[in-house]
Amino acid sequence: MAAIGNSFPSLIDHFKSVDKNGNYLPTIEALTVLNPIMRDAYVEEANNGFSHLNVTRTGLPQPTWGKLYQGIPQSKSTKQQVEDTSGFVESLATVDTRLLNYKKNPAQARADEANAHREAMAQDVQTNFFYADTATTPERFKGIAARYNSLAPSADGKSYVIDAGGTGVDNTSIWLIGWGRGKTGLFYPEGSRAGIIREDKGEQRTTDDLGNPYYVKEEYFRQDVGVTTGDYRYNVRIANLDVSDLRAGNVDIYALLRKAMYRVHSTYDGAMADAYLASGGANGARSVIYLNRDVMEALDAQTTNDNKVELRPADLEGKMIETYRRLPIRMTDAIINAEARVQ
Repeated sequence: MAAIGNSFPSLIDHFKSVDKNGNYLPTIEALTVLNPIMRDAYVEEANNGFSHLNVTRTGLPQPTWGKLYQGIPQSKSTKQQVEDTSGFVESLATVDTRLLNYKKNPAQARADEANAHREAMAQDVQTNFFYADTATTPERFKGIAARYNSLAPSADGKSYVIDAGGTGVDNTSIWLIGWGRGKTGLFYPEGSRAGIIREDKGEQRTTDDLGNPYYVKEEYFRQDVGVTTGDYRYNVRIANLDVSDLRAGNVDIYALLRKAMYRVHSTYDGAMADAYLASGGANGARSVIYLNRDVMEALDAQTTNDNKVELRPADLEGKMIETYRRLPIRMTDAIINAEARVQ
């Protein structure tokens, strides 16, 4: 089977082209391992300072069948400008200097603490990619669940949220995300850096709970990030997946995935799948499926019990992962099992 390629600039690609400090690239590589969103995402610099402007087409012009000696009625497409804002998450890693004096390898002790902070930030950004909402947390960015939160048809008459039937508050979702320029992507403020910035602040004087001073070695971490969805038609959310029904084997996940495949705004052709993926996806979007481990386990069970052939391993950037009809499947715990029903 052909390897699945990626023609879009990822976080690692971006840093390979701009980073001059050897300390940063290992941080970015670790980030893409901890957060699969960062490995797949199309990444670009914001085009409006701390925010990113997109123009979304909401309607097409109306062509006319002509007659001799008859004019052509004027028509045009309709568009809507959308502004997405960014936010930043930061953390301080501190290790008591006296503790480091007892370590045979103090640098490794600091690195272990730094890894914990990186992991916490990666998980936080990943969760916010799905669930952040500037209506309730204006200091953050607007995640995709806040954009795909209704079963009602969109401007083109189609709904890009598929109802899986769950009615309680123990639901989860499957996402089919189309990454690409003018589609879904991550951005960072103009003039800043993508990914996590790591700065060694050296020895710092601090105080304990009683106000008594002591010294620590400190590192500062920060990530500036925003989410943009230029063309909403390239994403599909399978919402209202009842977790209890999933675990009982009462949900046909393959039927839902098939609906999502044919709902997204691209033409899927199985015979062209390898070329489709190697070129970055259909119509400039690279599609990836995201689900949590409960859904993945249920999907695996259906594959085994029903002898399905849609789920199979593939070589993606040198790693074997599961795919559905050759689209990569990423498992992430950031997608929760406590979603309210999408109406």
